[in-house]
Amino acid sequence: MLLRSLSCVVLPTIEAVDATHWDALVSHDQPFLRHAFLRALEHSGSVSRATGWEPCHLSVWQDNDLVGALPMYRKHHSYGEYVFDWGWADALERAGGHYYPKALSAIPFTPVPGTRTLIAEGTDAAAVRGVLATAWQTHCQERKLSSWHLLFAQDDEVDAWRQQFPSLIIREGVQFQWRDRAFGDFDGFLASLTSKRRKMIKRERRLVAEQGFTLHCLEGESITQAAMAHFYRCYTITYHERGRPPYLNADFFEQLRHTMCDALVLVQAWLHGQPVAAALYFRGESTLYGRYWGSEVVADCLHFEACYYQGIEYCLENKLGLFDPGTQGEHKLVRGFAPQRVRSLHYLAHPGLAAGVAQFCEEEGHHIRAYREAAQEALPFK
Repeated sequence: MLLRSLSCVVLPTIEAVDATHWDALVSHDQPFLRHAFLRALEHSGSVSRATGWEPCHLSVWQDNDLVGALPMYRKHHSYGEYVFDWGWADALERAGGHYYPKALSAIPFTPVPGTRTLIAEGTDAAAVRGVLATAWQTHCQERKLSSWHLLFAQDDEVDAWRQQFPSLIIREGVQFQWRDRAFGDFDGFLASLTSKRRKMIKRERRLVAEQGFTLHCLEGESITQAAMAHFYRCYTITYHERGRPPYLNADFFEQLRHTMCDALVLVQAWLHGQPVAAALYFRGESTLYGRYWGSEVVADCLHFEACYYQGIEYCLENKLGLFDPGTQGEHKLVRGFAPQRVRSLHYLAHPGLAAGVAQFCEEEGHHIRAYREAAQEALPFK
């Protein structure tokens, strides 16, 4: 495909493109890139100029065919990203510059590794990336944006961008993920662990039962409005305990219940005949994603049960090979979640800041790799 046959259009909202066209580019294992997910963020007001996230998605066209896309936002802060650059912003501000607004290609509030650059099958991928790069560079210049950031992209995507544009800065991080090793069932998973960790998990699950909790899993259309409303009350508690408002509002979750219920899995913890805690997961074709959690009660090990062990059981029962439980976590390591490299890419217009950030990321990367290797050695498998 000739480069001159491609054109780029900046979309002020995700609704500016047809859902069928957008979703034709999205992998079945990527629920967070679906048009319905991005639309719910915008339509609910969770993502908007008022919240510091201005949509400016990039779309690449060949005639009337959508052949490439990249979600993008003008950001006025660094909240909800999980690749922390507050120090970079402070450095530029102290030097007399302005770090915000910036351009960000990511899924808002969703630190899940996956495809970010959507390219139609059979299309010249390098040509599409070239058009996208010209578009975000032009956008940064015209809107006086300090930088562009591509967060939590897949390894092959990061490598392709970096090979084509060597000046992009790579930053590494670590998350913890569970993979099925042909365990068969939960007992098979336990049997693969060292005696110490096997006993720990059994004890934690027993404690949950002894406190009177029962766990119930709802999927798809079985998730009622009342169940989602209860989940949201629990979700807000998690944020209020940290002294901050939740990123997402109730309307966002209710929209998802209507528009992509096929991807939702809700685990409820019941006590004395009523739900008191909940964890909301998303399901892809081969991956389970743990996302949100909250509880109206304080209980020993309930978080581990609802957010980890229920997820592992669900994967084993539904033949899903990967469980991504979310960010953070050495407490995940001892429960069989292995360290996984995650990477992001960064372009900074200010030459001095770019040089400093590049050096920082290189030095940080050495520590990250050493930590990941140490974590791998500490896994509790026999």
